[in-house]
Amino acid sequence: MDASQVYRDLRVLSARPSEADEAKAPHRLFGYLDGAESCSAARWAEDAKTALAECAAEGRLPIFVGGTGLYMRTLLEGIAPVPEIDAQIRAHVRALAVREAYAALSQEDPAAAARLSPNDTTRVARALEVVRSTGRTLADWQQDKEGGIGDQIQLIPLILLPPRDWLYARCDTRFVQMMDAGLDEVAALLARGLDADLPVMRAIGVPELADHLAGHLSRDAALAAAQMATRNYAKRQFTWFRNQPPPQWPRITNQLDVAIIDELAILLRDQALT
Repeated sequence: MDASQVYRDLRVLSARPSEADEAKAPHRLFGYLDGAESCSAARWAEDAKTALAECAAEGRLPIFVGGTGLYMRTLLEGIAPVPEIDAQIRAHVRALAVREAYAALSQEDPAAAARLSPNDTTRVARALEVVRSTGRTLADWQQDKEGGIGDQIQLIPLILLPPRDWLYARCDTRFVQMMDAGLDEVAALLARGLDADLPVMRAIGVPELADHLAGHLSRDAALAAAQMATRNYAKRQFTWFRNQPPPQWPRITNQLDVAIIDELAILLRDQALT
């Protein structure tokens, strides 16, 4: 369930499982899309349903893992049936500076503006284009979600929330380890001349390393910027998974070293048996 690991172009920078790890058990929805495509939560949820059906037909137990909460929520709860946005409205909204878009949203959908950060370019634009194109707020549309499978499956959830200092240190160390191979990955992407607005080009690490390759940032500055972007994302991700899923879902807060792996396996087994 990872919005970057779906792209075959980003094995390194998305920290996708290695080929050796993938050889240990069947992996699905990892690296299955070309970077020229734009994967949405709705697209991924449909692909995940197909993968689930295949697992069931093969008698396998599917394990979903990853950190894109929107993907998980869309699969379980469904998605709002928002009509296609008028192309002219979308173009006009997306051309606005985020400050202008947020000011307009504050007038046209104040509840959405109150929920969103004034600097959240993507979500502010989405909320504004929906209310302008459909005459209904995004929150109103979301009352009628459809397509979720949460009530059709037996779900055994487990949320990992390790100590933040430990997590951030591992994020920093990991990016140091992936720096050289990551530069090769970004160079290959740049050579393709892909649209800069594609998700693969905005994935954490890609803009920072692209700036280094273009001569705008030193290697050390690019590394520091990518590490900061990773930590900031980990912080948002941590907060989302701590607060958004149902409170009855188990949350593991220990440091995730080798000693706890057996405990996690036992917990999952016991939940499955009950």
